[in-house]
Amino acid sequence: MISLLQSAVYLQGMRPVPVEIICYHCQQSAEKYLKGYIALNGGEIQRIHDLVALNKICRNYDLSFAEIENDCLNLTDYGVQARYPFNLELNETDMLLALKSAERIQDFVKQKAKDINLDT
Repeated sequence: MISLLQSAVYLQGMRPVPVEIICYHCQQSAEKYLKGYIALNGGEIQRIHDLVALNKICRNYDLSFAEIENDCLNLTDYGVQARYPFNLELNETDMLLALKSAERIQDFVKQKAKDINLDT
């Protein structure tokens, strides 16, 4: 199964590059990872798309989630923009930053999930 982040990486090959869609997929990927971590810890999944708020919930389980707070902040608006359109001028630099932030969040959460599984 292809992940949202893999889809975002793949879409970079299109011309013109669909920058807004790539940024949206990056936000969605990060949202799913954060919610997955909350679920893994037995938490209730809230119907929110704010990655900073989700990251704060994750910090209730592991304070080191503060390390990815800026990445969450970088991506949050991309999920809201697709649902509630407002003028958000994005360029390829924004897209590359979004991809890096989504990758850092994915790698961070995957490692934390492994740590939980090792402890049990």
